[in-house]
Amino acid sequence: MRKLFIFALAGFLAQLVDGSLGMGFGASSSSILLTFGVAPAIVSATVHFSEIATTAASGTSHWKFENVHYPTMLKLAIPGAISAFLGAAVLTSINANAIKPLIALFLLSMGVYILYQFIFKHMNDEHYYSGHFGRIRMVSQGAIAGFLDAIGGG
Repeated sequence: MRKLFIFALAGFLAQLVDGSLGMGFGASSSSILLTFGVAPAIVSATVHFSEIATTAASGTSHWKFENVHYPTMLKLAIPGAISAFLGAAVLTSINANAIKPLIALFLLSMGVYILYQFIFKHMNDEHYYSGHFGRIRMVSQGAIAGFLDAIGGG
């Protein structure tokens, strides 16, 4: 019963952050669950399972409004999915106590980045990039993001 309460509290608090900032559910809920001593592999699985519905709705919305650039999506999604699988494999095969400090550092940096985006970039709505990303840069970003997302939990 205690674990159920912890999971519900983590989801509630993370959704408060996500609802007010528009991002940060994974980083917030992962941080809360790790603070309460939940194993990193369980944290990652729980957070990703809870994001299935919202991610599917978001993807469907982008697809419906023709807001998907398929070449870019494939350059990010394919290496991201492969490295996410590798990240999950690493997470389940490594000692939880050994990786917790790395996950905490990663989540702290994500929290600082989210706050930075909200405080400084939110003031000016012209924060989009219209330049060109090379194939190597996109593939490497997708791979790094997939791996870190699997390890960090969201």
